[in-house]
Amino acid sequence: MTDPRDRLIFALDVPTAEDAHVWIDRLGDTVTFYKVGMELLTSGAYFEVIEALAARGKKIFVDLKFLDVPATVAHAVKGLTRYPIDLCTIHAQHDAMMRAAAEVKGEIRLLGVTVLTSMDQSDLGALGIARTANEQVVDRARAAQAAGLDGVVASGLEAAAIRQAVGEGFLIVCPGIRPDGPAGDDQKRVVGVGEAFRAGASHIVVGRPIRQAADPAAVARALAEQIRPYLI
Repeated sequence: MTDPRDRLIFALDVPTAEDAHVWIDRLGDTVTFYKVGMELLTSGAYFEVIEALAARGKKIFVDLKFLDVPATVAHAVKGLTRYPIDLCTIHAQHDAMMRAAAEVKGEIRLLGVTVLTSMDQSDLGALGIARTANEQVVDRARAAQAAGLDGVVASGLEAAAIRQAVGEGFLIVCPGIRPDGPAGDDQKRVVGVGEAFRAGASHIVVGRPIRQAADPAAVARALAEQIRPYLI
């Protein structure tokens, strides 16, 4: 039986190692999977926190969204194989870059970032992209799969179309999860927990709904229970 906690990824979006350790202690056994993103990178303790998470048996998602020439991204991904990392993001925007990274990823599962959940149709238009968000995301998911990546990051709004396009066994990690609906923050393409998993999500990433709660551990437990019915 799959543990629903392993499908819930907590966004450890904090500025210092001290803050990170406070959250790890506060959430305890209620969270088994952590996303460590760019905010902590500038603290100078990024990899210290990764090692601390691994020492406590946590799964680790390094969300640094690499985008550069193929050789540079490949070297960065290969360097990450020194660490106990489960997931890592690169942008799904350059086929040669994705292929180069996939060739050296080792045991890390690489995710291609399709369209940020903070972007909507008007944002795509401003970038000169005439396709709908759904069309753009599905195109990038197909390209990521063809390049050898293990999955994508996308809104749950596109998860069903992605799953139909790529089939089973391909990870679909969905941020922008708002259990109580849109929160008026920078996330635009948002869904609830059940909506994401019914559409084919493999994992969800949740940050602010847990961090801003009066009882973060209780919210994490409740979210895991919402995931449980969708697991096989």
